[in-house]
Amino acid sequence: MDVEQQVIAIVAEQAMLEPSDVTLDSTPEELGIDSLGLVESIFAIEETFDISVPFNANAPSESDFDISTVAQIVAGVKKLIAEQKA
Repeated sequence: MDVEQQVIAIVAEQAMLEPSDVTLDSTPEELGIDSLGLVESIFAIEETFDISVPFNANAPSESDFDISTVAQIVAGVKKLIAEQKA
């Protein structure tokens, strides 16, 4: 399973949807994920990929980690994995 599929699976689980219902263009809001669900998704992503996501739940807009769409989350995870391997 690649990074994109794993992130989609994690987001889908939080949204209580099937992974097939989650697209790269989906936003957390569209999927019905609230701020707590988003934090839980970030924790799950950190555990799955063994990375530390620079995400401030109190000020998500100030974070370097873009959570606006599933595609942005995937891009952020890939970047963190690459930085960790560097």
